[in-house]
Amino acid sequence: MKFLTHLLTLATAIMLIGCAESQNNSATVSEPLTDYSAIAPAAAPIVDGEYVCQRPAAEDRLFTSQAVEAEIERVKSLLTNPRLAWMFSNCFPNTLDTTVHYRKDENGENDTFVYTGDIHAMWLRDSAAQVWPYVQYANDDAELKAMLAGVINRQFKCINIDPYANAFNDGPTGGEWQRDYTDMKLELHERKYEIDSLCYPIRLAYHYWLTTGDTSIFGEEWIEAITNILKTFREQQRKDGKGPYTFRRVTDRQFDTLSNDGYGAPVNPVGLIVSSFRPSDDATVLQFLVPSNFFAVSALNKAAEILTKVNKNEQLAAECTALASEVSAALKEYAIYDHPTFGKIYSFEVDGFGNHHLMDDANVPSLLAMDYLNPEVIDSEIYAATRRFVWSQSNPYFFRGKAGEGIGGPHIGYDMAWPMSIMMKAFTSHDEAEIKWCIEMLMRTDAGTGFMHESFNVDDPSNFTRKWFAWQNTLFGELIVKQIAEGRLDMLNSIEIK
Repeated sequence: MKFLTHLLTLATAIMLIGCAESQNNSATVSEPLTDYSAIAPAAAPIVDGEYVCQRPAAEDRLFTSQAVEAEIERVKSLLTNPRLAWMFSNCFPNTLDTTVHYRKDENGENDTFVYTGDIHAMWLRDSAAQVWPYVQYANDDAELKAMLAGVINRQFKCINIDPYANAFNDGPTGGEWQRDYTDMKLELHERKYEIDSLCYPIRLAYHYWLTTGDTSIFGEEWIEAITNILKTFREQQRKDGKGPYTFRRVTDRQFDTLSNDGYGAPVNPVGLIVSSFRPSDDATVLQFLVPSNFFAVSALNKAAEILTKVNKNEQLAAECTALASEVSAALKEYAIYDHPTFGKIYSFEVDGFGNHHLMDDANVPSLLAMDYLNPEVIDSEIYAATRRFVWSQSNPYFFRGKAGEGIGGPHIGYDMAWPMSIMMKAFTSHDEAEIKWCIEMLMRTDAGTGFMHESFNVDDPSNFTRKWFAWQNTLFGELIVKQIAEGRLDMLNSIEIK
């Protein structure tokens, strides 16, 4: 075990050498869109001239919302491209069809456990993102509203079981990671500490509250959860030592464990918050993960508003605001890097000692996705330069091939782009041609399945990972709904891919 730890520590140290240097100083400031128009998508199942629906039979669907079903029919009636309409109708309800387990708990409260897809556990991040697009329909469907309240209730309970955990079981069942060297409980599927796991539930609850006006979710469980979040974030500012959290795993994957006896790489306590792991569930190299720290600022400000307007808890609200302000100030001082090609950009990770890790990972929160998740807390000019950087060969995890391109990450590895990154490029774009280009690429790289996948090989989209990944499916549906809402139906209907 000591030998394995030594090897992992040495490998991490090697990765850090020169991480602040530009990966490719010859990159252009703004690259043109690659022409993939000659690439035909894989054949999709067609019977009697109609695309075959890939949804489960109605009786096998886990949850059905009449409001969502009505929206699917409305969007399908507007779309003239049959393949796009088919993909939308497969993807948008995928979370409801296959992952949502709604019930009442022992106290009669709404309780919803959400699988991530092919892994039957509930990630705080994934579950919040999976149901996010459905909130807009909650006022038209009482059952949907109750289910969404159940997700939020369950998330607060999970945080109060262990704010350092990222994924949970449906009860104290144990699981495959129970032997990890960390404070595992039977309720935990995995205990990788990630800042965003504590931010996504706040984002969802805030959106639900603004949309529905329902304050029933902000009771004692909520107050306990936000108290635990504040405590955890303060501990992980590392001002009073390394904190209580450590994590080690016996593994042959470097990014599945932490160096230095489970504490990770050293940080200088400058006000930023440590995230031991990224939203990809990979270990951070430098532990101040910049996109997640920005997400924390946004989430804490939202929590303060809820605490002030709903709970009338000025003291707890002030604690949230104070921490958000401290992190925001530290980001301005430590997160910006003056790149020789792109100018001032945001680093992916920093350590407070002056080291910068220049890259981006597809998983959200990412540098690319900051304008989607929390545009109110970032500098628009620095973000614009960062956006150009991450979608270029200067980002070591940007891959371009014969069939497509996008951002990946070490979770899957070389040449594997994540559709999530392509969707985030579209979500953060105001250029209709660029948005269309992204949607066309998503249509070309589905391997004929009608669904999004975790990642695909940029030279061969039939080589993909995870055929059932509900978050990416629902996100695709969200993207299409957004285009229609913002007046881009003609753009969608100009797509000619069959």
